Amino acid sequence: MERNELNDLLAFATVARERSFTRAAAKLGISPSALSHAMRSLEARLDVRLLARTTRSVAPTEAGERLLETVSPALASIEEGLASLANWRDSVSGTVRVTASTYAAQTVLLRKIPDFLLAHPEVKVEINVEDRLTDIVAEGFDAGIRFQMSVDKDMIAVPVGPTLRTVIVGTPVYFERFPPPGTPADLKDHVCVGFRLKSGAIMPWDLEEDGREFNIRPNVQFIANDGPLMAAVVRSGAALGYMMEEEVADEIADGRLIQVLDAWCVPFPGLHLYHPSRRQSPPALRALISALRE
Repeated sequence: MERNELNDLLAFATVARERSFTRAAAKLGISPSALSHAMRSLEARLDVRLLARTTRSVAPTEAGERLLETVSPALASIEEGLASLANWRDSVSGTVRVTASTYAAQTVLLRKIPDFLLAHPEVKVEINVEDRLTDIVAEGFDAGIRFQMSVDKDMIAVPVGPTLRTVIVGTPVYFERFPPPGTPADLKDHVCVGFRLKSGAIMPWDLEEDGREFNIRPNVQFIANDGPLMAAVVRSGAALGYMMEEEVADEIADGRLIQVLDAWCVPFPGLHLYHPSRRQSPPALRALISALRE
């Protein structure tokens, strides 16, 4: 069925019920003359008279009554479906599927999801924790949570975590063996821990000063793809570590860890929730975004 035919059937049903071109036209948001022309075109295509017109009234013919009985249930079903979509837009319910990095799960979701579930009992949340970048559209996710630098430019991204900084630290015991580095170049003379990326490469230590970037490939004695394991090696005094400042702030404050190369460790945007740039996001996703941003 052509789209115009569906529009004409809706217009016919409205005229037949209202028994007036003027009232039907007002209801449909078109002019009476345009509506009259549409009805004549429909009758011509079907080769049957559907409406009996007089100067003062309009009423369906016998054929028109038969057509009205046939199409009314279908039109009512369409209207009901559209109404249910309106309810869906306003109701915070349904399922939200999110892919998140391990860091995002531990620092944001662990704190926020329990309260969200209690506040929204009609929402089902599925979190898939993995550190590889995921094509959220291809894999059926509603959203992802990663560092801003990893988010594609065509996505809508909103911050759900604070600005962060990665710092270089070692224990007093470590610095009894090695003098503190004065510049990033001095790191070549130090023992460091390295993080193995999914690509197989060792993650560089990104440093910066006065707009100059230093992507240091550390001299690593220990390599892992697990943050807590790497942190344990650093805290043992065996090596320097490249760690999130928020995770070691207390240890730096009380002297258990010593921070070096502070001027080269600059802030960067933190975790962002991102989703496709649709005009209308599901209410459940909007509610989750609001909860994570608080």
